[in-house]
Amino acid sequence: MFTVIGCMLGGMTIGFLFRKWKFSWISKIITLFIWGLLFLLGLEVGGNSQIMEGLATLGAEAFIITLACVLGSCIFAWGLWYLLYKRKGSKE
Repeated sequence: MFTVIGCMLGGMTIGFLFRKWKFSWISKIITLFIWGLLFLLGLEVGGNSQIMEGLATLGAEAFIITLACVLGSCIFAWGLWYLLYKRKGSKE
């Protein structure tokens, strides 16, 4: 945990010190690293028999959680919109 936080703070420090330099190529390297990490994650998941056997159950649970989050966000966004605009007598 401290290693991850230390790496992040180190990167922020180096970024702050070299903020006047243009690192236009860094986004391509970050994208390649993310692709590599996703590939390695896929290898790990594909090699784990417990995850592969329970994939249908995990997918169903993930879908239900996602649906609940989206519906909850929509309901609370509507409620906030109602509190901010409709309550004040706005005609929108």
